[in-house]
Amino acid sequence: MATTTSAVREQSSFTNTIVNTIVHGDCTQAMRQMPAQSVDFILTDPPYLVNYRDRSGRGIANDRSASWLKPAFAEAYRILKPNTFMVCCYGWSKVDLFFAAWRNAGFRPIGHIVFNKSYTSKTTFLRYQHEQAFLLAKGNPLPPKVPISDVQEFRYSGNELHPTQKPLSALIPLIKSFSREGDLVADPFCGSASTCAAALLVGRRFLGIEVNEEYHRIATSRMDRVRERIVARRSAYLISA
Repeated sequence: MATTTSAVREQSSFTNTIVNTIVHGDCTQAMRQMPAQSVDFILTDPPYLVNYRDRSGRGIANDRSASWLKPAFAEAYRILKPNTFMVCCYGWSKVDLFFAAWRNAGFRPIGHIVFNKSYTSKTTFLRYQHEQAFLLAKGNPLPPKVPISDVQEFRYSGNELHPTQKPLSALIPLIKSFSREGDLVADPFCGSASTCAAALLVGRRFLGIEVNEEYHRIATSRMDRVRERIVARRSAYLISA
């Protein structure tokens, strides 16, 4: 019993030190150090298992092997509080592997979101003009008071910071709909910290985890700029008040 209590205290202490930070490391290992039921909402864009390369040759860690899928989402489920949500983007060509990992962890699919693009990412058999994500539940969360559409606009981010950088305008409605002010929003595959930036801008706490050293540096620097933006905005409000 004493050993268990000590372990819980160590996990809680670890979580307190990493809230509102970007952790550099493997997300499965990092989440294992966190206490169960400590996160209010997960919004994440993991590798799609397609060995993606952008036009400049940039890639994404762990985008070939699916060995991380089940362990990572098992931990994601464990750290989420009961009756909460996860929104997870995925690669449509590997949807069977993602579904197996989500169901194995305990998640229940309750919705599907399409992000409509005004531009074409790739052309082969079709012009590919959308991204997609599943809305997944842990337990039985209550529906939002004002549900958002399952078709959302996806503006071009420019991908300056990351090869698959998501626009804040696509993430903010999800965060507002599936979490409350002050909640802890986590992104285990945070890339350039788009989820974390969106969360902070709408009054949530954040926790990002990124395995790639360069993207971790970019994400940390970006969050510093977001904090400066928030402080400047508050200062301008006080001056004008």
